[in-house]
Amino acid sequence: MLTQLRDVRGYPGFTSLAISRFISNVGNGVSPIALAYGVLSLPNSTGKDLSIVMAARFVPLLAFMLFGGVIADRFQRNRLVGGSDMIGSFLAALSAISLIVGFSSTWLLALMGALFGILNAIWWPAMSGVLPEILPKEKLQEGNAVIGLTTNFGYILGTLGGGILVSTVGAGWGLLVDAISFFIAGAIVWNLPIIGKVKDKSPGIIHDLAAGWKEFISRSWVIAMVLSFALINMAFESMLSVLGPLNFNDPVSGPKQWSYNLAGLSVGMLIGGIWVLKVKIGRPLFLAMILIALSAVWDFTLAFDSHIIFSVLASVISGISLEVFMVTWNTSLQSHVPEESYSRVSSYDTLGSYGIAPLGIVFAGPLAMHFGVNTILFVTGGVTLVASIASLLVPSVRNLRND
Repeated sequence: MLTQLRDVRGYPGFTSLAISRFISNVGNGVSPIALAYGVLSLPNSTGKDLSIVMAARFVPLLAFMLFGGVIADRFQRNRLVGGSDMIGSFLAALSAISLIVGFSSTWLLALMGALFGILNAIWWPAMSGVLPEILPKEKLQEGNAVIGLTTNFGYILGTLGGGILVSTVGAGWGLLVDAISFFIAGAIVWNLPIIGKVKDKSPGIIHDLAAGWKEFISRSWVIAMVLSFALINMAFESMLSVLGPLNFNDPVSGPKQWSYNLAGLSVGMLIGGIWVLKVKIGRPLFLAMILIALSAVWDFTLAFDSHIIFSVLASVISGISLEVFMVTWNTSLQSHVPEESYSRVSSYDTLGSYGIAPLGIVFAGPLAMHFGVNTILFVTGGVTLVASIASLLVPSVRNLRND
């Protein structure tokens, strides 16, 4: 593993990118805990309010995602990523101050989330194309794995610290840590030593979108995975954003218990990242989707109200599955999709994969209030299990290789 680390570290900009992901994800680890329990701490708030706030950033993210992909393929990607992070830090800071001072509301937090979603629509496709501008194709799996490791180290620190911060000094201070981490990470990425490639002059946005769509639909394995993850992400985001915090809803012990679960998820991702860094996977998506099917154990463990030890262990399994998938998926796209249209294909991927996730988040709270949190957790676990297995019925998913 140390050999792979030394290899990728030698490429200009890689170490700075890894550091920025660590710093950003310290804040990202704190953010979901702080935001969820910040909403639940508002007067008369319910699961419905939590659903509104958590879904708010997804709608504009998806609405502007294709536009973000076109921008990312036209302009210097690290500047788009850094600029989005730094602007987003001010939105997170406003949410934090509103909770600290006491003028916050469900709709203010939802508005800040929606604006952040617009920035994220630019950030996401641009970020996915930064690493291929630093590393050659044969180093992408190692690079993605190392970035995943630094990301998960940061996320573990953030989730454990987030639970303590929220339960002791309050959710607002947790969001303030998130805002600071975003600004620092954005400044680092903005100054990466990347000289943007000269882009061919495009006939226009419609032409760019059409060209990206042609690349996207030309691969059956991409279509199959996006359709499967439309359902998987709807279930996962509902559990992660709404059902998990509602399952641990005690104002004193809840934030810590949920933070232990999120830390377990990150520890699992760390383990998965170390493992995938050391091995060459012959059929990456075949293995990844088997693991994603196994990740449903986290939903089921929460649904049975198992002891915290068992839910944390289940979250570790889910984390391993998620990280192996993320590394293999990013490497597969980066290996098989031309660099000049990569961000547009990535934006179509994100739009399809997360297209119905907001519906899951919006309805998760009200459905949990009506049928019970445990019942809806059984549903999310079942959806993940069935959708994962269904993807393996497609031969190109089972047989894809990144040689």
